[in-house]
Amino acid sequence: MVHSGYLLLAALLPVAAVVGSWVWIKRWRLTPEERERRRRLAVNASGRLGPAMITDIDENVLHYSYEVRGVTYNASQDISGLMQLDPQAVQLLGPATVKYSLGNPADSIVLCETWSGLRQLRKAFPNSQLKGSEDEAHR
Repeated sequence: MVHSGYLLLAALLPVAAVVGSWVWIKRWRLTPEERERRRRLAVNASGRLGPAMITDIDENVLHYSYEVRGVTYNASQDISGLMQLDPQAVQLLGPATVKYSLGNPADSIVLCETWSGLRQLRKAFPNSQLKGSEDEAHR
């Protein structure tokens, strides 16, 4: 009789551990939006500045290109969570500033919560809470 109690406990313990782990992971899992926000802030905090060119705007997605050590990168960034663009109000095509990760130059941003590499946006909204990078770019 005692052995069957230990056997039942040994069978239920791994099941309880798996269920508990699954609940913990589900509860603490970051949403895709939060992961993207954290990525943008990390690139902003430690990224290197460089010149970029905004090549296209498709609704709230900016398409841009930049060059790092002779390699040209074409990238896009969904900015719908950061701002709503009115193409009539601001012409964004043209030169910009990009921040990219030193370890992975393909990981880049032109806009985040606290910084903007969009030169036309900074000219149109000089008192915006977004911080410019023209002074940083010339360091």
